[in-house]
Amino acid sequence: MATITELKAVLKDTLEKRGTLGQIKARIRAEVFNALDDQSEARPPLSHENLLINELIREYLVFNKYKYAASVLTAESGQPEVPLDRDFLVHELNVVEDPNSRSVPLLYGIVAQLLHADKEEKTHQMFPRSSSLQFSRRNFDKPAN
Repeated sequence: MATITELKAVLKDTLEKRGTLGQIKARIRAEVFNALDDQSEARPPLSHENLLINELIREYLVFNKYKYAASVLTAESGQPEVPLDRDFLVHELNVVEDPNSRSVPLLYGIVAQLLHADKEEKTHQMFPRSSSLQFSRRNFDKPAN
């Protein structure tokens, strides 16, 4: 007869191989967070940039089937429950899409464009640059509409 310890080990190994152990742990974390989340505590207003960034992250999480992580992000950040329209994001971020890029989250296309631009810049630029990304601080404190 197998001992309890051996049964636990086999069960854990089986759940890991099926990929369900991670899902179960994520679900438990999400449920604990939801139970502890104080809805009476007001969240700070989202800036326009944070709204867009959170939506890019949510789209990525949902695409990769990290649904519990996405639900925690939505609850914790105060992001609207209904996802922002992709065409709105494309317009706001000035992203150029082709038919192939529409099948993946915008974040993949943005990273690919930055990687491609970085490689081109390294071959054409003689002097190092101070930063690969230039961020404007103009709207970080302004709430999103």
